[in-house]
Parts: sequence; C-alpha cells; structure tokens
Amino acid sequence: MENSVSYSAIEDVQPLSWENAPKYCLQLTIPGGTVLLQAANSYLRDQWFHSLQWKKKIYKYKKVLSNPSRWEVVLKEIRTLVDMALTSPLQDDSINQAPLEIVSKLLSENTNLTTQEHENIIVAIAPLLENNHPPPDLCEFFCKHCRERPRSMVVIEVFTPVVQRILKHNMDFGKCPRLRLFTQEYILALNELNAGMEVVKKFIQSMHGPTGHCPHPRVLPNLVAVCLAAIYSCYEEFINSRDNSPSLKEIRNGCQQPCDRKPTLPLRLLHPSPDLVSQEATLSEPRLKSVVVASSEVHVEVERTSTAKPALTASTGNDSEPNLIDCLMVSPACGTMSIELGPQAGRTLGCHVEILKLLSDYDDWRPSLASLLQPIPFPKEALAHEKFTKELKYVIQRFAEDPRQEVHSCLLSVRAGKDGWFQLYSPGGVACDDDGELFASMVHILMGSCYKTKKFLLSLAENKLGPCMLLALRGNQTMAEILCLMLEYNIIDNNDTQLQIISTLESTDVGKRMYEQLCDRQRELKELQRKGGPTRLTLPSKSTDADLARLLSSGSFGNLENLSLAFTNVTSACAEHLIKLPSLKQLNLWSTQFGDAGLRLLSEHLTMLQVLNLCETPVTDAGLLALSSMKSLCSLNMNSTKLSADTYEDLKAKLPNLKEVDVRYTEAW
Repeated sequence: MENSVSYSAIEDVQPLSWENAPKYCLQLTIPGGTVLLQAANSYLRDQWFHSLQWKKKIYKYKKVLSNPSRWEVVLKEIRTLVDMALTSPLQDDSINQAPLEIVSKLLSENTNLTTQEHENIIVAIAPLLENNHPPPDLCEFFCKHCRERPRSMVVIEVFTPVVQRILKHNMDFGKCPRLRLFTQEYILALNELNAGMEVVKKFIQSMHGPTGHCPHPRVLPNLVAVCLAAIYSCYEEFINSRDNSPSLKEIRNGCQQPCDRKPTLPLRLLHPSPDLVSQEATLSEPRLKSVVVASSEVHVEVERTSTAKPALTASTGNDSEPNLIDCLMVSPACGTMSIELGPQAGRTLGCHVEILKLLSDYDDWRPSLASLLQPIPFPKEALAHEKFTKELKYVIQRFAEDPRQEVHSCLLSVRAGKDGWFQLYSPGGVACDDDGELFASMVHILMGSCYKTKKFLLSLAENKLGPCMLLALRGNQTMAEILCLMLEYNIIDNNDTQLQIISTLESTDVGKRMYEQLCDRQRELKELQRKGGPTRLTLPSKSTDADLARLLSSGSFGNLENLSLAFTNVTSACAEHLIKLPSLKQLNLWSTQFGDAGLRLLSEHLTMLQVLNLCETPVTDAGLLALSSMKSLCSLNMNSTKLSADTYEDLKAKLPNLKEVDVRYTEAW
C-alpha cells in the first residue's frame, strides 16, 4: 500500500501554500513511512520552487510597471502577468490579488490615461475579476469609468459579472464601502442606456433567477444596502449643510444643545425658540416670507407663516426622544416645505426607488424586504420629500396587500413608542396623499390577520378616530367594521362620541347594515350571558366553528364554567364566541386547530380563566406569550406544542398562580 501513495493523496491532507510550506513540512514528517515522507518532501520542494519563481516575477513586474514609458508595452506586460497568475500551480488567494493590486497602483499613479487605454486595461484584468473582488483603488477607477462612459461595452461585458459576484458573495458593505459605491455607479450606468430601467429590471431578474426562490441569500440585503445608501446620498449635501438643517445628532437630542445656527432656519422642526414663537405670535397681521436655500444638488423652498398652532408648541425642556413624525410635522416657524433635487440626484433617486419597487414584486423577497424597511431607514429629508414618499407608496401598498403576517406586520413600528409606515401613510401623516385609501388597506389586512384586538382598536380610537369616521362616512366597509368593533368591545367611553359613531354608521348603507348586525349580536349576547344553562359542556368530536356558534346561539350559557372542545375541528375563529362566555373558567382545546390569533383574543377577554389545555395545538411562542396577561391561570397544558424554553421561563415569571404545567415533548421539556 505504501507504493501507491501519490501527490493527490498528499494534497487531500491539507491545502498547501508557499507562505506556510515549512510548517507543513514539519507536520508531514511525523506520521507515515519512508515513501510518504519522500513524496511529501518532493511535493513541498516543487511548491517552494514555484513560490520563489512567483516572487521574482512579481518583483520584476512591479519594477517594470512602476515606470511606464510606452503603454503598448505596459498593456502587454499586464496581460502576461494575468496569464501567469491564472496558470500558476500555487493555491493561494494572493496569487490573483497581487496583479490586481499592481494594476490598481499603476492606475492611481497615472491619471492622464485615455479612455481607450482605460478600457484596454479593464479588459486585460477581466479574467482575474471572475473569482476575486476588485481592490478599493480599482473600485474607484471602475466608478469613474461608469460615470464617464456609461454606454461603454466594458460596463455590460466586464462589469456585469463582477457586480453579480459582489451581490452574491459580499457579506458586509461596511467593511468595503467602495464595493457598494461601484455597484451603485454600475446600476446608474445601466439606467443611462437607451432602454433605461428595462435594463436594470433585467439585471434584477438575473440576480433573482428564473425560479420562484432566489438561491443566493445575500443578493437582497446587498441590493437594499445599495439603494439605501444611494437614496441617502441624494439628500446628503442638504443633510450636512451647516446653514440648512440641524445635524442628525442635534435632531436626536431635540435641538436643545446650543449651536451657532439661527433659530428661524427651515427644517428646525422639533423645538423652536420660545422667543421666536412669542415674537411671531404677537404680530397682529399674518406675515408670509419665502426662504430659498440652494446647493449644487438640492433646492429647498420654505414658506414661513406666523400662525402658530397651539398643539405643536412643545416645551424646550422636554428630554424625551423626538418622534419621527413629530420631526416632520410643521412647526410654528415653518409653514409649508418643498424639496427639489438637482437633475443628477433626481435620476439617482428615481432609479433606486424603482429598484425597491422591483424587489417588492418578488414574493420570496418581500418578507425580508419588509423587515429591512420596517425601521424606516431613510433620512427625514427624504420622508419630507413628496416625490420620494409618493414613489415609495407602491412598496408599502405591496406590503399591505400581502396576506402573510410576517410581511404586513412590518407596517407597524419596530417597538412601542416609535412610528412605522402605518402612521406615516395614515391621514395626518406626512406621506399621506390619497385621503386614506392606503390607510384603509393597511387596516383591512391588519384586522384580517391577528390584530383584531383591543390594543389595536384602542390605538386607532386614540390616534385615528377622525380619519376612521371620515372614511366610514364615505362608505368604506373596513372602517365601518372598525367603528362597530369599537362599540362592541366598549372601546369608546364618551357617550357623545358613541352617538357620533352611530350616526356615522347609519349615514351609509353598508354602515347601517353592519350596525344592525351589531345590535342583533348584542341582543344575542345578552341572551347568551343571561344566568342559566349548564355549567359543563362537551362538544362532539369533529364539531366545527359553525357548530359551536350555532350551539351558543340556541340559549343561555351564563353559568357555563367548563367547556371541552377536545378533538374537534374548531380553529382560532371560534375565539370570537368563546370570549362572550362570562363565567368560563376551564377550557379544553386538546388536539384542535386553535392557533396564535385565537390565544391573543382569549388573553384580552377571558382574564378569569383558570385552566387551559393546549395540548397538540399549533400554537407557537407568538401566541403563548400573550397568556402572560391571564393572571388567574392555575393549570396550563402545553404538551406537544412549539413552546420554547425562553417563553416557558417568561410565562412562569409572569403567572404567579400557575401551579400545574405540562411541557412534555417541547423544547422546554
């Protein structure tokens, strides 16, 4: 067997490199017999010889290319250098990177090359770029070429595979921002072609692939990163302008720190100077003044009026973090604002917003895209720009039309106290331009999934009751349903407001019909909750939601304390009937299709429930966490569910009366 040892067998031991050949030589002399040792030493000698030859050649080319005289000779030497790197037997990344770095240095030191010489050099090093990212200086050279010659065939034939590789394999543009800038300039160059966005669209399609699922997980986040950076660059000169806008740090601090700017500047939107407000408020006649701020890329026109709205006069002593929407609301010192971008910035903005719209059309990309855009990663100047919010509205509409919860839930804010796209595009928000049609679509999809809860209705009643009533008055069915639910769940305490809601519902046919249905349900509810009936009830197996609804509508169940729905076909939809049982203390849902949406509804209404059996139900952590508000729970069966250990620990900490728990066949077991 010793005689059969070959070089390939040695190569399989561990990859060898000329930089660490001595180390491997020591490792390979320890095990094996004489033949293996001789073969290993012979192989390493060959590798070491090639490495010395490579070092000599690299030194030679560096010296030759450091003082170029005739570019024909230089180009020939570059091609020879590339061929040598491609045919080298050495297995090391530096073999391909060394020629790229030499060419990169050569180009940075010789800036007076002609366009044809540029293209010849790019074509010469193209084979090395198939499997290697270009160095930073080379990226700068590529960016310059894209800007100066966007219609060059080099952009299509050479840069396309390079950018495709960057988008597929790059892990962090923060570590290599010039790769992102090169990708951005390449996309803008495609947009400058005769077909324009059609070429960009075909490029996005090629990155996604022909199937329904993109095989490259890094493509979407990299494309989004490029778009966000490009959109930010459109407003960057305005953002960083010392005379036009407070810095982002000052905005985050509420503009409370002393600075050299005058207090009457446009976009000072958070806390205006008290002296300025009092001075303008004492003027007897309204004063209208136009302030124009221009730069090479941004033109801003602000009309300021002295009419101050009392609701917007915030105290300068407030230390809380400013709300995004508050930042964009018009202050007493700023009446109306319009932002106009320069031609180049306008093209950049339009191109990259169009890419976001293209990305939102892919079903497999939409959940990740919604998650990436949920924190609203755009500067406030962009959100105050009517053109930008109008174009981005298509993306938000796609989120609102997607039935998947992981998509449309991203319309809401990332965390409590922050505003999301739902607030931004609702009536009164800075991006709303359609009298609430998109707002109604967002409410409809949110109510249709798992947000038919008191918390969501309370939020609408506190912040958007006026728009809801206005849309209901115009015949919007979703808003009529919202108003009926507010009445049914006793969300509105004020009697006058309740009467106003009833009048609004009765003013349209759809609202009148829904209100009559609500009145019928209320009469049935009173009959259902009337004292009497059984204290224990078990439904036959295979019963459905309709069977349960029919049963509960047949008489009084005010005394019902124990209900068993085990081994039936009920789903989360039956929760709307269960929450109407006032005396219910024990509920058995063993082996049903009752899910997270139903648990959320139960947790808000059946706070006196003591025993709950969820064994073999499809509930997950998302629904089980809602049980933390049911403080009366004494017994909880979560056997064979998707319970996690962290959720189990959280429930134990928040349910003080919990004594019996079954978590067998779960992660927490």
